[in-house]
Formats: sequence, structure tokens, C-alpha cells
Amino acid sequence: MKLPHLMVSALSLATLSVSAYAEAPQSELPHVRLATTTSTYHSGLLDYLLPEFTKETGYQVDIIAAGTGKSLRMGENGDVDLVMTHAPKAEAAFVKAGYGIEPHKVMYNDFVIVGPEKDPADIHDQKSIDQVFDSIAKTNAIFISRGDDSGTHKKELQIWQQTNIEPNFGGYRSVGQGMGPTLNMASEMQGYTMTDRGTWLAYQAKLDLAVLFEGDKQLFNPYQVILVNPSRFPTLNTEGAKALSQWLISDKGQTMINSYRKMGEQLFVANAETPNS
Repeated sequence: MKLPHLMVSALSLATLSVSAYAEAPQSELPHVRLATTTSTYHSGLLDYLLPEFTKETGYQVDIIAAGTGKSLRMGENGDVDLVMTHAPKAEAAFVKAGYGIEPHKVMYNDFVIVGPEKDPADIHDQKSIDQVFDSIAKTNAIFISRGDDSGTHKKELQIWQQTNIEPNFGGYRSVGQGMGPTLNMASEMQGYTMTDRGTWLAYQAKLDLAVLFEGDKQLFNPYQVILVNPSRFPTLNTEGAKALSQWLISDKGQTMINSYRKMGEQLFVANAETPNS
């Protein structure tokens, strides 16, 4: 199944604010703390969406860009008001443990495998992602792993596990970086990596890489938004978090997600189940 075409280090956890009402200083606006993946930030999607949300609601959004694992841990610690991530199993565990409430589907894109155009592992004609990973390991090709407990990293490890391959071959590099730096490193080293399509489209013009494999149904990449449970942390801005969550799944938010383009291509497909106007 081929989906529609759709750098901040994970350790830095830099807080990035989206500018809001010109009439009021940012310090006077109510703030909402959102922990989300580097892919949603690096793709430029949040810079596109959040000023409109702030304009409509008055809430200023502080973005903390990290991998999914770190974003969920910030939710567990009450350091943020809501999370938007892309690792379904980890998200389900987060909600089941009582850290998160009101999960909503927001959008999806897909993962792709990129690498040097010469394609030394000859993956471009493979029929499945399992065969792709098997070819990369058997040829000892360079593979750059994010290695940062992100949703992308979790998906990559899942694929290695199902192919019964231990990712310890000579060409394997685990770098502990976000998607942008990982793509840059793969380009410099002429290696392979797995990336979400949104970040790839945002970076491809600067990289000496090409999409060599795509379309396997296992590479589906869904995003959810989840409120941090206020019963655990009463000082959370749950009202603001709920406003942002509902705006993202509203008709307006979903339409904006679908209309966001890079290089003329759609990066994400909105898929909220019960959009609200």
C-alpha cells in the first residue's frame, strides 16, 4: 500500500514557542506545553498549524521536540500538558498505566527507506521491508539508526526483531539523534536509514540520498494526541491542552493538516475519527 505523498537533538529538549497575538506580550498569554516528536517539528507542520490555533484561542503553545519515548516520559512526570506521538504500543501502555487520557487519532504518513542512489545492498527491487533489512545486514551496508527511543527507532527495532536479525553488523550505527541529524549523517556516510516521509520531504533537497523502498503496509505511521492525566498532576493546564487536542481533530485543524505541503507534496493525511467543527 502506497500512502499519499505526503533538528533539534532529542537530548536538548529545547522549548520552542510559536508567536501569538500581536496585541499581547507572550508572557501574558496562557501557555500549553506540548511534547511531540522531532518529525512533527522538523517537517514544519507545527509552525504552520499552531499560529492559527493561537490566533483563534489565545493559547500560546510551547513545543518540546523529542523522541516519542522521551515525550511520553515527560508526560509521565507531569512536565507537559499533552503529547503528540507515533508509537501505538507505547501510547497504549501510557494510557493503560493512567498517565494519559482522551487519546485521539490526528493524522498519518508513512516510513520510507532512503539511501545512496548506487544502492549497494540492492534494496530497490525487494518485495517487503523484511527483505530490505535482510539485504542491508547481509551486505554489511551502512545503516544509520536514530537510536533515541523515538517512534521511528521503535519501529525500526520491531522490524529487526521480526526478521530475526540482531542489528550488530559492522555497518550498523546507532547515533542517538533526531531524524534531521540522522538523515544528514546517512547522506554524509552514504548509508541507509529509515525516516518518516514528512521529515524526508522537508530535508530531501539538502541530501545526497533517494527513496529506495516504500509502500509496505508495515511502514504505516499513525500519530495520536493524548492529554496528560490531571488527576496525577493538578497543576497541569488541562483546559488549554484539551483546547489544542480538540482543535487538531476539528474540521479546521484536519483541513489544515491535509493542506500542508513541502515541495508540492502532501506530508500528512488527517484521520481524526470524530472531527469537531
